[in-house]
Amino acid sequence: MSSRLSDYDFALPESQIAQAPLAERDASRLMTLSRSSGAWSHRRFSDLQELLRPGDVLVLNDARVIPARLLGQKAGTGGRVELLVVRPAAQHTLTSAALGDAPESLDWICLGQASKGLKPAQRVTFAGGLEGEIQEALGGGEYRVRFHAPKGTSLAALLDEAGRLPLPPYITREPDAADAERYQTVYARASGAVAAPTAGLHFTQDVLAALEARGVHRALVTLDVGPGTFLPVREDDLDRHHMHPERYTVPESTAKAVNAAKADGRRVVAVGTTVVRTLESATDPETGRLREGPGETTLFIRPGFAFRQVDVLLTNFHLPKSTLVVLVSALLGRERTLEAYAEAVREGYRFFSYGDAMLVSE
Repeated sequence: MSSRLSDYDFALPESQIAQAPLAERDASRLMTLSRSSGAWSHRRFSDLQELLRPGDVLVLNDARVIPARLLGQKAGTGGRVELLVVRPAAQHTLTSAALGDAPESLDWICLGQASKGLKPAQRVTFAGGLEGEIQEALGGGEYRVRFHAPKGTSLAALLDEAGRLPLPPYITREPDAADAERYQTVYARASGAVAAPTAGLHFTQDVLAALEARGVHRALVTLDVGPGTFLPVREDDLDRHHMHPERYTVPESTAKAVNAAKADGRRVVAVGTTVVRTLESATDPETGRLREGPGETTLFIRPGFAFRQVDVLLTNFHLPKSTLVVLVSALLGRERTLEAYAEAVREGYRFFSYGDAMLVSE
C-alpha cells in the first residue's frame, strides 16, 4: 500500500481529456472491472441495467451545481477579482438554505485571486448589485467574504445573474449555454455544489426507468461537492494531505434502504466518489449502520481503508495523481487501477468530467 502520490501517476494524452459532453448522455462508454477475477469488458453506459441486479440499491448524489464563479472589480481601483463561492462560513447553516433565504449580508468561504492580492476590508463589486467585502484571509487561497445583497434578494438569484458555471480547469473553454444543462445530473435538486458529481452525468430518465423496471432500488444523498475535487494535491506524502471539508445529508429513507440491503446481503452501488465518501463518513463506527442526517466530511479514502457500505462503484476516469484515483485504488487495488487506466488510454476512452465511466464490482 503506497503512501506516495507519485505512485498513482499515469500517462494521459491531452486529446483524451473530454472538453464537451457527447450528444447523448448514455452514449458514453463503460468499462467494467471485477475485483475478484480482475477481468474487464468494454460496454456502453446504456447497458447498465444488464450489469446491475434486482435488489441492488443505487445511491445517487442529487447535488446541483451553482454558478459559483464570480468575476468582479476592486472598489476604487477597478482591479480584477475572481472568487469561487465554496460554502457558508456559519457551521450551522446548510448550503441550500443559505442560498435560498439569504439575508442582506452573508459570510461565505471563497477561493480568491486578484490583481495585487486581496486584503481584509477590501470591497469588491459584481454584476447585478452584488457586493462583497473581504473579512479575513484563511490561507491556502481561501477567504471569508461577506456578501451584501439588495434587500429581499436571495444569493441564489444574485449568483444566477452575476455568477458563471465553474467548469473544472482541465476544460479549457468558457462555459456555454449547453453546459447549464449538461453539467448537471438529470436528478439534480439540492443547490450548493461547485462541481458536478460527474459519474451521474451519464444517466437519462430512460436509463433510470430501465433500472427501476429491473428491480434496482434508487436512493439519494446530498454532498455539496467542493473545490477539493479538482484542486491539485501538493504533497507527495499522502499522510500530509488534508481534504477540504464538504457537507452532506443522508435522508432517513436512504439510511433505511442501505441498512436493509446490507442486512439482506444485497449490493449497495455508489454512483461516484462523492457518494462513497458520504456513505462511509455517515457510517456508525460501532454498529456499521448508516446514520441519517447532516454532517461534514474530510474523509480521505486510501488503500487499506475498510469499506463498510459500498459494494460496487460507478465512477468516471480521474486525474493522474489525484485523491480520486487513490480512492478507486482503495477499492480495486493500485496495480489493477493503473492497469485499467492504461487499458482505457489504449482503447481511446474519454477522461474526466465529460468523459466515459467505469463500473467496479465485486
